[in-house]
Amino acid sequence: SSETFWTTTGMFPQEFIIGFPECVTISKVAIQCYLVRTLRIERSVSKDPVDFEQCIEKDLQHTEGQLQMEEFPLPDSQATYLRFIIKSGFDHFVSVHRVMAEGT
Repeated sequence: SSETFWTTTGMFPQEFIIGFPECVTISKVAIQCYLVRTLRIERSVSKDPVDFEQCIEKDLQHTEGQLQMEEFPLPDSQATYLRFIIKSGFDHFVSVHRVMAEGT
């Protein structure tokens, strides 16, 4: 729903983990967020959410009054879990409105 979102509690870094029922192949991850300055995405192929390795880290553009819409190609990346780490923001609080992963 476009009316729901996850928000930080004011200190950085902040993180959340998305788990899949089994190991999948991901080709692209997209995120809609607000006031995120630096974002890192990590993946794990473990049965439990451990042993993450970095996929990408990026400084996002500030978009005043609009959601940031970012796409990250992750060619043929295997993952059971994706961890999103918000390392810094343009304000004390940031929000994540949607995360999409494409693949098989």
